Amino acid sequence: MKQMVETDDRSIAENDQGLSIATDTNVAEPKSISRVILAFRYVRRNPSLTGGSLMLLILLLFVVIGGLLIDPDNARPMANRPRLAPSAEHLLGTDRQGKDVLTVMVIGTPQTIRIGLIAGGIGVAVGTILAFFSVYYGGIVDILVSSVVDILRTVPGLLVLVIIAISVPGDMTVDMMALIVAALSWLNPARILRSQVLVMKQKPYVEMARFTGMSGPEIIIKEMIPNLMPYLISTFVLAVAGAILASIGLEALGLGAFESNTLGMTIYWNIHYGSLLNGWWWWLLPPILMIVFLFVALFLVSLGLDEWANPRLRRKL
Repeated sequence: MKQMVETDDRSIAENDQGLSIATDTNVAEPKSISRVILAFRYVRRNPSLTGGSLMLLILLLFVVIGGLLIDPDNARPMANRPRLAPSAEHLLGTDRQGKDVLTVMVIGTPQTIRIGLIAGGIGVAVGTILAFFSVYYGGIVDILVSSVVDILRTVPGLLVLVIIAISVPGDMTVDMMALIVAALSWLNPARILRSQVLVMKQKPYVEMARFTGMSGPEIIIKEMIPNLMPYLISTFVLAVAGAILASIGLEALGLGAFESNTLGMTIYWNIHYGSLLNGWWWWLLPPILMIVFLFVALFLVSLGLDEWANPRLRRKL
């Protein structure tokens, strides 16, 4: 009888152990599954960011794969090559200068994006520095920065950029165009980020950091910038879009880099040779569609980042 009791106790212990193992396994599995579910819910909750990111990925694949398949020499003017409509040899035809339009799109799209990234990066960097120091230190610095931003925002930006572009000596390059656009690309970031820093300055963790003896630069770098990162990313996307639009405006006026194949310069050559009047639709439509595609992608990404950065815009899972 005693032996039977011991056997039953042993079996009960083994069952309890097996049950605990099974329970642990069941607990461990939902953790991995829950991450996938949360990611899926976030994608479904923020379709703007997902859609914009996918569009940018498609654009990246177009540039990368196209760069492997095209011949860069086809993007150079060739007088002996006539203007051709789309065909098997030239999928998007050739332009008035003998350039292959598809090759121009593959080469010119990253050049246009390069202008936006350089000008947008410089604008956000300068705007962030001015916003932090003007708000955190206040006084005459804040008054001076706010006054300069308000005054320059009343002046037509394209007119200022045209004057700067005309004053540049020598031949224009893509990087020079980016620097010209960057001359005014810091105005909106400085204004937007200043309002965010004004609110953040009153947060309890900033006051606590000040009471612990942290210096102003330490508070800005260690406490405020990490919490401002979503707004910085969203502002950067907007700055890139604004810089691309400004560069296209300058290039369409004939103030761009004539040796480049940017989307803006392609628009300029269409205007110069009257492609719309001559019915050369295969030369006019590709740069317009590429610009629309790029701006829609950046707009969707900006909407998604606004939801991520602004708690008021976040919807419940």
